[in-house]
Amino acid sequence: MSEQTITREFQAKTRKVLDIVINSLYTERDIFLRELVSNAADALEKFRHQSLVQKVTFDEHVPLEITIDGDDKKHILTITDTGIGMTLDELETNLGTIAHSGSGQFWENLADAAKKDVNLIGQFGVGFYSAFMVAKKVRVQSRSWDGGEGHEWESDGGGTYTVKPCPGLHRGTKIILELKDDAQDYAIKYTIERIIRQYSSFVPYPILVDGKKVNTVQAIWARSKGEISEEEYTEFYKFVSNTTEEPLMRVHFSADAPLAIQALLYVPRENFEILGLGRAQPGVNLYCQKVLIDQHSEHILPEWLRFLKGVVDSEDLPLNISRQALQDNALVFKLRKVLTKRFIKFLKEQAKEAPDTYLAFWKTFGIYLKEGITSDFDYREDLGELLRFQSSRSEGEGLVSLADYAGRMPEGQDKIYYINGPSREALERGPYVEMFRKRNIEILYTLEPIDDFVLNHLGEFDGKKLVSADRADLELPEAADKEDETAGQQGERLAEADAESLCAWMKEVLGERIKEVALSRRLVDSPAMIVNADSYLTSSMERVLRATAREDHLAMSGKKNMEINPASPLIKKLARLREADQDFARDITEQIYDNAMIQAGLLVDSQQMVSRNYRILERMAGRE
Repeated sequence: MSEQTITREFQAKTRKVLDIVINSLYTERDIFLRELVSNAADALEKFRHQSLVQKVTFDEHVPLEITIDGDDKKHILTITDTGIGMTLDELETNLGTIAHSGSGQFWENLADAAKKDVNLIGQFGVGFYSAFMVAKKVRVQSRSWDGGEGHEWESDGGGTYTVKPCPGLHRGTKIILELKDDAQDYAIKYTIERIIRQYSSFVPYPILVDGKKVNTVQAIWARSKGEISEEEYTEFYKFVSNTTEEPLMRVHFSADAPLAIQALLYVPRENFEILGLGRAQPGVNLYCQKVLIDQHSEHILPEWLRFLKGVVDSEDLPLNISRQALQDNALVFKLRKVLTKRFIKFLKEQAKEAPDTYLAFWKTFGIYLKEGITSDFDYREDLGELLRFQSSRSEGEGLVSLADYAGRMPEGQDKIYYINGPSREALERGPYVEMFRKRNIEILYTLEPIDDFVLNHLGEFDGKKLVSADRADLELPEAADKEDETAGQQGERLAEADAESLCAWMKEVLGERIKEVALSRRLVDSPAMIVNADSYLTSSMERVLRATAREDHLAMSGKKNMEINPASPLIKKLARLREADQDFARDITEQIYDNAMIQAGLLVDSQQMVSRNYRILERMAGRE
């Protein structure tokens, strides 16, 4: 060993700390390259700042860039930057003390005004030592920007390091890794490029691998919106989403409080979940100073926004020393809250300014907003404004908002009514909307089984309760002209005493299947309908519960009431038939019940119903 070579021990019980850094701190080996590239970017940024405040004469012609070379024959990986470089003292200080932050010290020496002009990430000391996860020996050759002598630092991570002069170096730092036997893939060009594209695509300085620039996509989220073309937005979306399609919508924004945030979020055109391709994984990546921290982050947006693609960059998030986990849950919560509120605000703006685009979004991704209402109380009211449904006032498949409905409610109406069914046509032919139509009361048509859960969770909108039309306790606003409402029915209705008697007899026939048979105040044409005795549970909610086939859910379904229409010709004939032929009247009653259950979208015993139908048909055919 030459007299100029200095051998020292690491500080701070280095052996123990190195074992933690190398074996426990990082969960993915690939991270080491991200850390070394980030450190190189730090050095370049420091030099850029230094060159702005002081004249640089040494190697001033050398471009600011990072070069990575892999020798897959000798199993050596080299990372070179043309940044600020290090003196002998800085080599020992930055690399000889575990967890010493060269970048942190540099920050402390900057004036407040200068801080805004420098983008530094991470802690050089610990990030640098991740190299020992893959290297059996590490050499660092560095020469400072001031033109002083260059030096080489070397260690095998075993507790000591050596430093010696290294003449002939240019400005900057070169890190040479002699790879371990089980890490030799890191000298292969394809592996290097893959890691760079995953973690360091947006480093603001060129990264060259075998002379070819790898980070070709710009971090456009950090630029002003006015500087970015539509083509750039689209190409960036294709890059982050790994697709050839164009996005449906995008929102690009920045915020200073409570956190410094830059975000670029996209809404795709397709919902792959509803195409049967499995549950979507989060599609937004978290960056810190343009370096990937958390790919497809599960922390920065609620799960019901998992369909979004894009990037979020925040320099205010405190990271653990490996940059792989977020330390401050309160700040992560703030970040999630800011992003979520801003995206909801964007959707509200789109609904007003670009209604056709918003409706395209709703038809594809509305299911996620419904999920948000049922799972995320904090945003329930805001999301309620974004709901869209067909209604008795909308034309064709046109959709209306709850605000649209509330805005045209007549005086005396204080509730928003809805009914669930498989289609608009089925609902309009069914018994539940008859009185709504007769009294000219608007009713929303909810066509997805989850809709009743959504509206039940929402509870009310703009101070008006949301009420399902199949509730047993439904109270509709009084008709404007009561005489007109009952015109044509006087003298045609079954006598009240006979109607009450018929209800009691039908309840006896149906037994435990029905809690009560009652006279209806809302049927107009249909002979009967099923309503839920439990006001909290609608028929569509019960259909969803039954679809789960769980006994505890089935137990929740409860009893039904059946309402009959005393003005219906069938009901009046049934009242007479039970006096003349009770067996046949029982079959008719059973069939009326099954028909009403089917119209409610609930299951019946099809085999029993078919057998009964044949008996009824045979009886009717015998009358010829």
